[in-house]
Amino acid sequence: MIEGTTQAALEWRDGLPYSTAFGDVYFSSDNGLLETEYVFIQGNALISRWQLLTGNKFTILETGFGTGLNFLCACKYWLEHAPVNTVLHYTSVEKYPLSLTDMHKALQHWPALKPVADELLAQYTTLLNTGTATLFNDRIRLQVIFGDATECLSKLDTKADAWFLDGFAPSKNPEMWQQALFEQMARLSHLETTFATFTSAGMVRRGLAAAGFKVNKQPGFGKKREMISGYFIGNNDGS
Repeated sequence: MIEGTTQAALEWRDGLPYSTAFGDVYFSSDNGLLETEYVFIQGNALISRWQLLTGNKFTILETGFGTGLNFLCACKYWLEHAPVNTVLHYTSVEKYPLSLTDMHKALQHWPALKPVADELLAQYTTLLNTGTATLFNDRIRLQVIFGDATECLSKLDTKADAWFLDGFAPSKNPEMWQQALFEQMARLSHLETTFATFTSAGMVRRGLAAAGFKVNKQPGFGKKREMISGYFIGNNDGS
């Protein structure tokens, strides 16, 4: 594991991974895979965008790699719908990565993702040691930066085409959901960049709007009443 990285502290409750540090679940007990598809894939309109992709790459930036569920779901749909000569660049930030053992156990929940999960698991130790992995004959390039989300994003200069704004709930992880994070998102966005997130907390809506994002509320998944998605419309400095 990269020096200075702290492994996630978790326990298993009813077969589901639970963060003891944040007092929160890693994915929905309703159906984590369906929630990821609903919030992040549909919320960013990715399938239709990938089917119509004209460039040779697409970039997703994510806060909170966790069990890799969002990444694997994106992999599945990218391989099914994106042109074969294109590359998905997926960069995630993660303060407390899971161990290989916990990743294996968590991903057993999603047999539909086994073909993509097996490839990630085969390279997961390398990912922990180097922060990068290349999958599916170079069709997908994964980078995970270990550390505080805002600090990690401040070191990037890659523009996102879509944001997966994830991580533990704002009430459980308030240190991440700060205006400084939303400002980094704006810096790393262009006028066709979209975002989606499972939360509709007021401070998140207001923070994204202040940073230059158009924010739309929509019905949430499962027990969640609302979620938000939207796109970057530019900020006061003209970007």
